[in-house]
Amino acid sequence: MSLIANRTRLATLTKLLVNDWQHTKEHWQDHKARQFEKEYIEGLMHNVSATSEIIDKLDKLLIQVKKDCE
Repeated sequence: MSLIANRTRLATLTKLLVNDWQHTKEHWQDHKARQFEKEYIEGLMHNVSATSEIIDKLDKLLIQVKKDCE
C-alpha cells in the first residue's frame, strides 16, 4: 500500500472517529467529556494533521529517489 493510500486511510478513519465523537458529545456533556476532548481528540487531530504533512513529504522524497535511481 502506498504512502498516499495510507494517508487517505488515516484521514478517513480520523474523520469517522471525529463524527462518532460528535455523536457521543450529544449524550456526554460534563467536565470529563471536555477533558477527554481536549486531551485526546484535539491532540489526535493535531497529530493526524502533522503526520499527513510528513507523509506528503516522504512521498515526494521517495518519488525523487526513484527518479534518481533510474
